[in-house]
This record gives sequence, C-alpha cells and structure tokens, in this order.
Amino acid sequence: MRRRTWVAASFALLAAAAALWFGWRQHEQDWLRQPIAGLGQAVIFEVPAGASLTGVADALKVKGVLDDPGAWVRHAKRTGAATRIQTGEYELLPGITPAALLDKFVAGDVLLHTLTIPEGWTARQALAAVQSHPQVTVEFQGLTDAQWMARIGLADRHPEGQFFPDTYRFPRGTSDRELLVQAHVRLQRELQAAWQRRASDLPFDTPYEALVLASLVEKETGAADERPLIAGVFVNRLRKGMRLQTDPSVIYGLGDKFDGDLRRRDLLADTPYNSYTRAGLPPTPIALTGRAALAAAVRPAETDALYFVATGTGDGRHFFATSLVAHNANVARHLANLRGGGGVQVR
Repeated sequence: MRRRTWVAASFALLAAAAALWFGWRQHEQDWLRQPIAGLGQAVIFEVPAGASLTGVADALKVKGVLDDPGAWVRHAKRTGAATRIQTGEYELLPGITPAALLDKFVAGDVLLHTLTIPEGWTARQALAAVQSHPQVTVEFQGLTDAQWMARIGLADRHPEGQFFPDTYRFPRGTSDRELLVQAHVRLQRELQAAWQRRASDLPFDTPYEALVLASLVEKETGAADERPLIAGVFVNRLRKGMRLQTDPSVIYGLGDKFDGDLRRRDLLADTPYNSYTRAGLPPTPIALTGRAALAAAVRPAETDALYFVATGTGDGRHFFATSLVAHNANVARHLANLRGGGGVQVR
C-alpha cells in the first residue's frame, strides 16, 4: 500500500513538474511572439563585430529592449541562429517581437543611410559629398584624381562623367571607394542601355562620345523637356562641322580660373574644352549625367535648329533658331528680358 502511495505521489510530482515546464515554455513562446513592451519608439542598436550572442542580449536589456535576454538566447540556440547574427547598425521599430528581432539580426537587415548625387555635378563635387557623409568611411583622403581612380580600377580614365547621379542607400561604415564603384557600375549600365536604343545616324561612334554629348545637354538646360532639342542642335552642328560653342564646356575648361562671370577673353582662351576655338566634342564629359540627358544624346529631337540662347527670364528655358539672323533676334530678346523690357517680337 505504501509503495502504491509512493508511486502515485511520484507520478503526481512528475505531472506537476511537466505542467510547470510546459507552462513555462508556453509563456516563453508567447513572449517571443508578442511586441516588445519596452520599445515605445524607434531605437538604433549596433551589433558590433565579434560580439557574442549573450553580449548582444545583455546590451539589448541595458537598452531597455529585452526584459528576458535569457529566453531570447535560448530561442536563438534552439533555432540554430546563435552563431548567425550579423554585425551592423539596426533600426528597431515599435511592434517588433523578440523572435522577429532575432530574424532581423540573422538576415542582416541593417539600417541604410542615404546620399543623393545630383545630375550636373562634377566628379569632384560627388567625391566631396560622399566623403563628407558622416556614415561613410574615407579611404581616399588626400589622393589625386589619378590615384583614387586607380583605387577603383579605373586608372586609365578621366573621372568626369564616370559616376551615375542618383540617391544611394548604404549601411554605416561603407567606404567612399565602395560607393564610387557602385555609382560607376550604375553609369555603365545606364550608358549601355541608352546606347542600345540609339538612333542610326548619329555623328559619333562610341558610347563614350554619347556620354560626352549628354554631359553638355545636362549642363545647358534647366528644363527637362528641352533636353532632346538641345541635343538636336548639337547633333546638327556636328553633322555640319560647326563648332558647338557651348559655354558650360568653356567654363569647365577654365577650372578654378572661372570667377562666375564668363567674359569674351574666356571664349578666346584656347583649352581642350573651349568649344568656341575647337571643333567637335570636348575630350571628356564635363559633368555627371542622368538618364534623361543620356536618352536625349542618343535619340535627339529631329529639328532644323542650329542655335539656341537662354530666354533670360530665369526659367532655364531657351529660344531656338534655324538661322543666324533669327538667332541674333533671339539674343536681342534675351537681353531685353534681362533688362526687364519684355523682349522684342521675332517675325
């Protein structure tokens, strides 16, 4: 009788222990799938290189994110994720669960920062913007153009025009080298795509020449719809052997000597980029070129225009003309608009 009582008591204790264990496990599973109570607002958290799972869990507790780091560590070990969390900077948003938090770390879903490189900037402006970003690691400090171009595998290239203007997203610690490589790869892809859609009768033969022309188009107008017309004028001039006579190219060739005011003597000062003294395209692009300018360069508008001049109204638009007489009249309109006189009528 006593033996039966002892066995019954043992079974009762085991059953109670099992119930407690299953209850504890169920509580832990519920905790893992409930939104983190201590995460009332977005928190930036970094998993440093070489950090242990326990160290990360303890840091999350100190940050007020996890109230039961032990449960989180046990879950990570059970699921095989304990050794798979990735280093980086993470943004933890309200509503995330402890289980989803672990998944985020395993997936390496790190916080991405943004940097916008505008169309029409020079390569040096782009490099300066990249290096001034607080989340970018600088590798090219104090290097010449030739040196940093060599570091990204472009030792034989002039840097101008070799990077695609766009908004880039990247994790903290990305280097200037990595971002510039990414921007160059994008430029090559966009240029090749544009070149595949080119018109059949262009007065140049290579994608690089298309890039040079596109950079002129990029700098010549602030009105998006004018890009094909500007390209059409340049293409017409190239076909006729006329000089392009585009001020932005002259300004680029002047470099640091340009003081913001383009003078007649500047138009007469010969440089490889002076399109008033030299025929054909400049030797390199003069700016970073976007998709619309590339498209305009390879498929210019069909136009008889050979001249254009800014309207002088500050809207970035131009007057176009097919003859020098009409162009001179447009120049008069431009000057009148600058003086606020409303321009003169061209018939």
